[in-house]
Amino acid sequence: MKALDRFRRVRRVSAPAGRRTAAWVPYLMVGLIAVASLAGLAVRPAADNNTGSADYVIVAASAGLRWDDLDPQRTPTLWQEATKGSIGWLSVRSAMRVTCPSDGWLTLGAGNYAAWPRRATGSRCDPAGPALTQPDDIGANLTEQRSVVQNNQDRLPYGAVPGALAESVRCTYAFGPPAAMAAARPFGRVDKYRPSLPADPAGLLTQCNLSVVDLGTVSGSGDQRQQAVRAADATLARVVAARPPRSLLLIAGVSDTERPARLHVAIAEGDGWNGGWLTSAGTGRDGYLQLIDLAPTVLTALGRPAPEKLFAGRPATVVEDRPADVADAMLGVHNADQRALAQNAVAGIFFKVLAGLQILLFLLAVPVMVRARRHTGPRGPALPPARLVAVLELALIAAALAIPAALLADATPWWRFGHPAWVFGGVTGLFIVIGTALVRFAPRYGRTLWPMGAVAAIGALVVGLDLLTGAQLQLNGVAGYSAVFGGRYAGVGGVGLGVFVTGLLVLAGSLAQWVTKQWRPVVVVLLGGIGVVVVGSPYMGADPVGAIAVTAGVCVAAAITTGGWLTFPRFAWAALAGLAVTIAFAVVDLRRPAADQGIVGRLLTELGNGTAGPAMQRTATANGQALLDSPLTILAIAGVLMLAFCQFSPWGGLNRLFGLHPALRAAGAGVTVATLIAGVLNGSALTVAGAAAAAAVPTAVLTALRVLQHAADRTRPEGETDGPGGPGLREPEPTASPVRGV
Repeated sequence: MKALDRFRRVRRVSAPAGRRTAAWVPYLMVGLIAVASLAGLAVRPAADNNTGSADYVIVAASAGLRWDDLDPQRTPTLWQEATKGSIGWLSVRSAMRVTCPSDGWLTLGAGNYAAWPRRATGSRCDPAGPALTQPDDIGANLTEQRSVVQNNQDRLPYGAVPGALAESVRCTYAFGPPAAMAAARPFGRVDKYRPSLPADPAGLLTQCNLSVVDLGTVSGSGDQRQQAVRAADATLARVVAARPPRSLLLIAGVSDTERPARLHVAIAEGDGWNGGWLTSAGTGRDGYLQLIDLAPTVLTALGRPAPEKLFAGRPATVVEDRPADVADAMLGVHNADQRALAQNAVAGIFFKVLAGLQILLFLLAVPVMVRARRHTGPRGPALPPARLVAVLELALIAAALAIPAALLADATPWWRFGHPAWVFGGVTGLFIVIGTALVRFAPRYGRTLWPMGAVAAIGALVVGLDLLTGAQLQLNGVAGYSAVFGGRYAGVGGVGLGVFVTGLLVLAGSLAQWVTKQWRPVVVVLLGGIGVVVVGSPYMGADPVGAIAVTAGVCVAAAITTGGWLTFPRFAWAALAGLAVTIAFAVVDLRRPAADQGIVGRLLTELGNGTAGPAMQRTATANGQALLDSPLTILAIAGVLMLAFCQFSPWGGLNRLFGLHPALRAAGAGVTVATLIAGVLNGSALTVAGAAAAAAVPTAVLTALRVLQHAADRTRPEGETDGPGGPGLREPEPTASPVRGV
C-alpha cells in the first residue's frame, strides 16, 4: 500500500509538468500564425506607374455609351481610338444606386461618389439639364452648384465636393451643359464655356489645360440609339481633329440612362497610353476602372497633386497584353457588361431560392430529429425509417454544397443563353449532384464526421483554387460580386469568404480529432494560417480586413480546440495575436505612398487627418443596406435558430456532438468570430455569416442527427478502436488518446 501511495503521489506531481508543456503549444502556434499572417499581408505587388504625361487633357464623355454601341463601320472614330489607346470596363457607381447622367457628370468633377438632387423616379433617367447663366461671353455659372455641394456634404456619406477637379487645375473649358457640371468649381463658376462644340474647335482645346466635351446622351434602343451613337462619334471626330500635341484624350460613358445599372466605355489615348488594359489601384483588376478614377487620372497626367482628402479614386494605369482586336477584347465571350447584367438578375433569385429551400429543409428535419432520439421509457415514438434518414442526409449535403456548386457554374458561359437563370440553375444542380455523389459514395461515408469534413473540404477547395487562379469565378459571378456596383473588383467576395473560412475551420476541426489533444491546435493553426495568407495576400484574396478577421477566428479556435471554454487567458492570447497582426500590417501599410495603401492604411490615414467620419458612415450605411436587402441575412438567422434548436432542445444532439468532438466546437466558435468581424468591418453585415451558415449548418444538423441515432450506444473503454464502418463515437478522453471518428 505504501508503494502504491508513493506511485500515486509521483503521478500527481509529474502530471502537471506534462500538462504545462502541452498548454504552451496553442500559444506557440498563435505566435506562428501571427508571423505567417504578417508575411502574407505585408507583401504586395509593385504598383504599375504610368509614365505618360500631357500638357492638355480632354475628357470626351457621353451618358449611356456602352461597348456594344461601338462598331468599326458605324462608329469609326470611337473604334479607332479604342484600337490605338488603352481600354477598359468603366463602373459608373456614384452616390446613387443607379447613376443617372447628372450624377455621373457630377461624380466626374468631384472625384468622389456624388449625386445631383433627383426630381423624378422610374426606370428611366432624366437628361442632364442644369440651370446655367452666362454673365459674360467667356464662362458660365452653375446656379444650383452651391446647394448641390451642401447636399453632398450634409446628406450623403461620401464627403464628396463637386468641383474638386476644377479647383485642382488652372483652367477648365466646358462644351455643353452636362460638361459644365463636371467643369464647374464648387461655387459654380465655369472658367470657359460653349453651349456646344463648334464645327471647327481648332485653338479652343488649348485655352485650358482641361477641356470637358459632352458627346451627347445615348439612350433607348434600335435606330434611336444608333443615331445617338453616330452623333457622338461625329462629335468625337471633331475633337480628335482639333486636339493639340501632347494631349491625353479620355473617352468615357459616364452614366446609365435607364435601369438596371451597366458597365460602360473607358478609353485613354495618348503618349504612354497605347494598346493596353486600363486599371487602377482602386479596382486591382486588369481592364476595370471606376468613374471616380478619372479625376485623379487627369491630375496625374497633368503633373498636378490630387486633393487626397477629397478624391476617393486612384489614378489609372496601363497593363500590357491586351488583344489587338477590340471586338476580341470587349465583346463576344468577353462581354463583361452582358455577364454582369445576367448576374444581377440571377443572383437575387438564386439566394432567395437557396434560403427558402434550406429553411424548408430545416423544418422537415425537426420532426425526424425528435423521433431519432432514443427514449428511455417503455413507450415513445418509433424511430424514423432508415430510408427517410438517408434521403434527409443527402438533401442536407446537397444544400451545403449549393454555393460551391454555384461558383463552379460561373466557369461556364451560362449568361450567354436566352434563359440564363434556367441554364445557371441546371448547371448548378448538376454540380450539386456530382458533389453529393462524391461525398455519399466515399468509403468513409458511414463515419460520423465524414459528411461535415468532406463538404467543408469541397467548399474550401473550390474557393481556394479560384483565388489561386485570379478569382475569375468571383468577378461578375452569381456567388461572387458584380463590377457594376463597384464594391469589389478583385480577390474574395463576402460570400466566398464565408464559404472559405467555414470550410477551412470545420475541416481543421474534423481533422483535429485524428490527433492527440496537445496537437489539435497545430492542425487548426496550420490550416487557419493558410487561410489568413490566402485571404490577405494582394495576389489572391486581396482582403486585409478579412484576413484580420480570419486571424481572430483562428486564434479563438486554436485556444479552445483542446476542450474547455473560452476563458479569459485564452481570449487574451487570441486577442493579442489578432491585435499583433493588425498593428504590424498597419505599420507596414502606412509606410507606403497614399496611392498604394490598402484599406487598413487608408483608414488610419483618414483617422489621422480627421476625414474618417465619412468612411465610417459609409460602412454603417452599407451594413444597414446589406442587412435589409440580402437574402443571406435570412440564411444567417435561420442557421442560428436551427443550431439553437440542435443545442438547447432535448432532441438536438449538438451538445453531445461538441462533447465528443471538442475541436468542432472550437471550429464553430472560430467561424462565428471571423464571419461577424469580417462582415461588419467590410460593410456587408451578415452576408459573410449567411454564406457560412449556408455551407455549415446543414451538415451540422446531419452530424447532430447521427449523434442522436447513437445516443444510447455504450461508451467505449479508453483505447478501444472502432469496428469497420462504425460511427466512431466516444466520450472525451481523460488522457491524450486519439479519436478515430472522422
